[in-house]
Amino acid sequence: MANSWVNSAERIGADLHLELTGPGGRRAALIRALREAVRSGRLAPGTRLPPYRSLAADLGVARNTVADAYAELVAEGWLTARQGSGTRVAERAEPLRPTARVPKTAPPRARGPRHDLTQGTPDASAFPRTAWLASYRRALQQAPNEVFGPGDPAGRPELREALTEYLARARGVRTEPGRIVVCSGFAHALRLLFGGGVLRGPLAVEAYGLGFHREVLAAAGVRTVPLPLDEHGAQVDRLRRERAVLLTPAHQFPTGGPLHAARRAAVVDWARARDGLVLEDDYDGEFRYDRKPVGAVQGLDPERVIHIGSVSKSLSPAVRLGWMVLPERYVGAVLAAKGEREAWASVLDQLSLADFIASGSYDRHVRRMRLRYRSRRDRLVAALAEHAPHIEATGIAAGLHAVLRLPPGTEASAVKAAAWQGIALDGLAAFRHPETDMPVSDGLVVGYATPSEHAYGPALEALCGALPPP
Repeated sequence: MANSWVNSAERIGADLHLELTGPGGRRAALIRALREAVRSGRLAPGTRLPPYRSLAADLGVARNTVADAYAELVAEGWLTARQGSGTRVAERAEPLRPTARVPKTAPPRARGPRHDLTQGTPDASAFPRTAWLASYRRALQQAPNEVFGPGDPAGRPELREALTEYLARARGVRTEPGRIVVCSGFAHALRLLFGGGVLRGPLAVEAYGLGFHREVLAAAGVRTVPLPLDEHGAQVDRLRRERAVLLTPAHQFPTGGPLHAARRAAVVDWARARDGLVLEDDYDGEFRYDRKPVGAVQGLDPERVIHIGSVSKSLSPAVRLGWMVLPERYVGAVLAAKGEREAWASVLDQLSLADFIASGSYDRHVRRMRLRYRSRRDRLVAALAEHAPHIEATGIAAGLHAVLRLPPGTEASAVKAAAWQGIALDGLAAFRHPETDMPVSDGLVVGYATPSEHAYGPALEALCGALPPP
């Protein structure tokens, strides 16, 4: 058997893989391989084949063997040969249609929802393509040669410097570039901290939160202990023997309230007294609409709080970049846990984000999206007031989602009614910690950021039609 990857002739521009097998010698095997490549559609009509000499050299056969095979296939109508244009697959050579393998009555394709109101995703149509492309080009043009070699597990210094300035200015974070480690998002940060052995459980978490994060922690062998929630956020006075606590203090996910100022101070005092640690998930801290965003808890004590953020809500989950702002004593252990380079975020994406922040494009994008999402939330509230005044959107005016409180016992039927209306969304129960003793509260978690502008109006109309009556 001989394999060929045709790459020696500049005029070809495409690689061709052939396997010469079976009886009859090399010429017969080559003819069979070429026929099969055309018949299966691997060689499409009009495709130019390699010259005799190139293919013969790649296959290790005589030039005349290739010439004779081409001539026979031309005579059979599989190929055409014209002076100046080389040998090509004949335009009338149709690839094999696999009709025999297709059932006579194929099952219908499953249709997706007409209206996507799931939480956690920004408006994909609003991604700043032009500004991001400009940053990418500048970053690529200005990148030193070392960028294209082995990098720093902490992340590019340009990005860490840009984040130091931005987080201090916009979120009140106190840090320096040497205490920032770039990762690919919040879940990656959890895997590094707990899966990498930097921290151990038990870990206190809010009674309502993202189930995927609990799964990541469980996979690392970490037991999570739920903290009840009330109108002031997590009840941090219930902390006991846990080693650390994970909070969403700026905007509790998903219920929507902030952690009260007294509790922010209390949880830092707990960490100091117990030699504990606060993990701050700042997933949408930039998006507060009723007032200026509250600063990060990390600013109260940088040695007792790990501040974790990403661009998945502010920019796009497709840009797989996040960061940890670490107490100094954890930096080395996190870098050791990060390990092999395959787990590192793309260096070119890091440089692009650094330029995007330093040029002011990130601030402009966040301000623009803040206005858009505020308008989306206002439209949701107005639609409820008009069509379902017995239901309200709870929590502060912030973030990319809202919780609609429902009458007791109506959540399951409301989720089902929404599905009948072609709406994708989640019930509040999907985020409830399985071990919490909090009273059950019915609600819908509505992601108002996800639809594009033209799709949002119809989505609101369908949502109001799916809500339970008074």
